[in-house]
Amino acid sequence: MQILNTYFPIESPTLIFFVVLLIILLAPIIMGKLRIPHIIGMVLAGVLIGEHGLNILSRDSSFELFGKVGLLYIMFLAGLEMDMESVKKNSQRFLYFGIMTCMIPLILTYVMASWLLDYSSTASFLLGCIMASNTLIAYPIISRYGLQRDSSVMLSVGSSMLSLFMALLMLAALAASYGEDVGFGFWTGFLIKFLLFCGGSVWLIPKMTRYFLRRYSDAVMQYIFVLSVMFLSAACSEAIGVEGIVGAFISGLILNRYIPHVSPLMNRIEFIGNALFIPYFLIGVGMLINVRTLFEGTHMLWVVALIAFFGTFGKAVAAYLSSLLFRLPKSSGHMMFGLTCAHAAGAIAMVMVGMRLEISPGVYLVNNEMLNGVIIMILITCIISTMMTEHAAKQIILQESAQLQSNKKRDDDEKILLCVKYPDIAPQLLELAIMMRNQKQDREMVALNVVYDDHAASQHRTQGLRLLEMLQQRASSIDVRMQTQVRLATNIANGIKHAFREFGASEIIMGMHVHTEVNPKFWGDFIQSLYNGLNRQIVLTRFVQPLNTLRRIQVVVPSRAEFEPGFRRWLERLARMASNLDCRIQFHGRKESLVLIKEYINNHHSSVRAEYTFMAHWNELPKLAEQVNEDHMFVVITARKGTISYKTALERLPNELMKHFSGKNLMIIFPDQYGTQKEESMTFTAAQHQEENSIYTMIARWIHSKKVQQN
Repeated sequence: MQILNTYFPIESPTLIFFVVLLIILLAPIIMGKLRIPHIIGMVLAGVLIGEHGLNILSRDSSFELFGKVGLLYIMFLAGLEMDMESVKKNSQRFLYFGIMTCMIPLILTYVMASWLLDYSSTASFLLGCIMASNTLIAYPIISRYGLQRDSSVMLSVGSSMLSLFMALLMLAALAASYGEDVGFGFWTGFLIKFLLFCGGSVWLIPKMTRYFLRRYSDAVMQYIFVLSVMFLSAACSEAIGVEGIVGAFISGLILNRYIPHVSPLMNRIEFIGNALFIPYFLIGVGMLINVRTLFEGTHMLWVVALIAFFGTFGKAVAAYLSSLLFRLPKSSGHMMFGLTCAHAAGAIAMVMVGMRLEISPGVYLVNNEMLNGVIIMILITCIISTMMTEHAAKQIILQESAQLQSNKKRDDDEKILLCVKYPDIAPQLLELAIMMRNQKQDREMVALNVVYDDHAASQHRTQGLRLLEMLQQRASSIDVRMQTQVRLATNIANGIKHAFREFGASEIIMGMHVHTEVNPKFWGDFIQSLYNGLNRQIVLTRFVQPLNTLRRIQVVVPSRAEFEPGFRRWLERLARMASNLDCRIQFHGRKESLVLIKEYINNHHSSVRAEYTFMAHWNELPKLAEQVNEDHMFVVITARKGTISYKTALERLPNELMKHFSGKNLMIIFPDQYGTQKEESMTFTAAQHQEENSIYTMIARWIHSKKVQQN
């Protein structure tokens, strides 16, 4: 042992990092064999290698740094992944649960410490503040199960921040009572600084984010920018006297709508945090725990048991009582209790504050008994929290799966075909497809590049392969399965149609051609032939700025669109897009159509912020141009000739779009027209080709030009 003691604790930075990575690698494997959440393995590994265990590593500055980053990361992710619209609609629930999960443990712990442990009123109040707060140590489990937007999870996250903030305020009052600056002036100054911090963050961060994301698309630069915003907000929060985790959480809430939870940027943020920073924090928490104190005597066991029981019991009462009041299922109560019962860094920070408060010369508010009791309580509550959260997550997933199977339609054939050609807009088309796809079904997508079969086909095929490889890498980074194909064809439209049938696709997403000097037609060379020869949904898009900077989607719906077979498909896709972007969506159309659209949104996407505006006639389309800003997406639901929602006014659509909506984000949707029919029917009455302009339009233009010349 003496020989080993000469080598331990390890001081080499390289070996320290190696040991930490080894723990991060092996803990999930070992805990998985034992059917125990791997987060517990991280904490227990920290206990084992720390100075109170085998003393393999000392808790040096690297654990202080990475541990602090990990804690900030947890709170930042919690704010980033919340459904803000649900938060607004359930603000009263957040308030009630936050107050209960703070005050019930505080009161129970205060009474217990005063009566059973014979602590002073001040020490009992400090211990109550510690148990009133909590740390979302089990939140990575939620991310792994994809339950970030479950109602019970959002209630737990919001109430955790509220209870922590209330506990910190009470702790600040307690600490100030030992100083000279206590009084009305102190609290007035603190409130003003906090309001200025919140107001400045809400005003400045969105402006900075929109400016940066519009101009820079590099993945590394975007990630560094987001991280910089988080640390700046945390530093400003600490500067005004509030814990940095409050600032990190607020910055996550503000950045929420600019980083969709299905975007590659969100995937990078989650990946790096869960792979490195958060495990570092968990291991660092374990290194603080001294299990040996449990064997110092029965009194120490009694202290630990009382602190852990009353604090945890108070959180359980608050969680299950709230779930009953809010009429949530039993699994939601389990989830709320699991997420809110753990204590970690916040408890340590508070007890450290108490250790600095001197009651009398040489006597401090927190003694070794309370310190050891709180440290062991952290281990116990972390184990309870992770196991309860894991159990609740599995229950919720099983319930959702059963509900999904019961509601699943037999004719749900979603398989998106992505037609790409230009490298500058292909990533945005992929992002749009990801926004529109059903995340729960996890269907495979297809990326297609059709090359014209001529003398340059070999060169263009190589370029297409390179483009599709880039798209496949992007899709893989966010765990989206994708097939790719480069196809040679003498007719581009026919090549797309043949690939559409071969892959069994349900719809097409593609960009609009922008090279008007090559082809003066609005639709380009082959798009008109494509939408007239294919009866399934086609989405044409033109991007002016990144999707995640959009603030509103404006949709123009023709009369009788609700009678088309593809009505629900395009409505579902736009609702998903609005939900993932967390932006408003405004529908313009006849009352009959708007009523059905509103009913569908309320029943299937109640969290979407939708508005409904009456538009009497399609001739009002040019007037809408004044309402469409640069950060809006203008969507036109059109129709093929001969269908029930087609009208002659649609013939003017290309000219009106070029005249009034140039330089705007644009999307044109051709809905399904013949239901689930897989092959086009070729009959004498069903024409396979339609000209972009009819002969009547050409004659009218010729007469108009002659009149202009005569005048």
